[in-house]
Amino acid sequence: MSLFIGLMSGTSADGMDAALVRFETGKAPELIHACGLAYEQAFSQQLRQLAITTEASVEELALLDRKIAKLSVKAIRQLLAEANVDASAVSAIGSHGHTLRHKALRSRRLADGFSWQVGDPSWIAEHTGICCIADFRRRDIAAGGQGAPLVPAFHQACLGASDAPRMVLNIGGIANLTVLGEHLSGFDCGPGNALMDEWCCLQWQESQDSNGERAAKGKVIPELLTRWQSEGEIFSYLQQPPPKSTGRELFNLQALGDQLDGYDAHDVLASLSQYTADTIADAVKRFGHSAGEILVCGGGVHNPDLMQRIQTALPNHQIRSTASAGIHPDWLEAMAFAWLAHQTLNHLPGNAPQVTGADGLRILGGIYPA
Repeated sequence: MSLFIGLMSGTSADGMDAALVRFETGKAPELIHACGLAYEQAFSQQLRQLAITTEASVEELALLDRKIAKLSVKAIRQLLAEANVDASAVSAIGSHGHTLRHKALRSRRLADGFSWQVGDPSWIAEHTGICCIADFRRRDIAAGGQGAPLVPAFHQACLGASDAPRMVLNIGGIANLTVLGEHLSGFDCGPGNALMDEWCCLQWQESQDSNGERAAKGKVIPELLTRWQSEGEIFSYLQQPPPKSTGRELFNLQALGDQLDGYDAHDVLASLSQYTADTIADAVKRFGHSAGEILVCGGGVHNPDLMQRIQTALPNHQIRSTASAGIHPDWLEAMAFAWLAHQTLNHLPGNAPQVTGADGLRILGGIYPA
């Protein structure tokens, strides 16, 4: 039996999730305790802006690397205190860090793909006294893969035992879909909460549409949907078959290229919610099971308006929270990085080559001893 901690700062840029997970031979990973450390709104906005800007200074990026590390340490200490577990009992931390830029591989010949996460693992190891494993994506990229998504392998390990068709949909800032089964696949299917959160911040200085209440007040604007669905680079990505991965670099309001002045703010938000649901539904129809269960995790599961729009678009599927399968939807991604750390420390591969496009199975991450 061993304990691992997983840390996740996702594309929503709203906070740091920490999960304490127990691993025991022959058993599924077990969540012992979890907690979330919310970011201040100004910091969230800084992270979102850095995902699309080309003008950040080296000093700003270096300070951000340290700040994410310090917040990681704070989240770990809070987690251990709440769980009443000593740091010495934890084998390792799996830290995702925070992604500043993700550029998927366009050409294996040019080897031009990269993915960059901040959150200094040396600082985390030094100030927690626990071995930290980080930088999970770059080995997969070195092997010709996209470096993402990495969680489908974990989804298969924890949720792939169902005899019925099953998929896992994570709705963070970006939405990603895992198609479970004999032929595992997974990919980023487009926007999750990113566009809606960005609009809420611009219009109401709110980090998100709490419970989907604002979008539910609005009416979808068909002309906006038509324009968004035909936008060049975004359209090309949505039509591209897996393996594929993306980020805020592609899915942001600026990239949609619209002047939204003159429209009712709630109507725009309703349209963004519908656009998000449509891109998810289209990904399921094109690349997923034709029917069956879709288990949802991530912040989007708490948005009834978005969940209803997805269900309406996919009447042959049963849309439900991962809680129905025994895993809390808020902590599944953090658990995945505890699992990845466990794989690395035990010299086991963490990627799924059929998902990322890598040349084969690889042991992921760098190890930073305490």
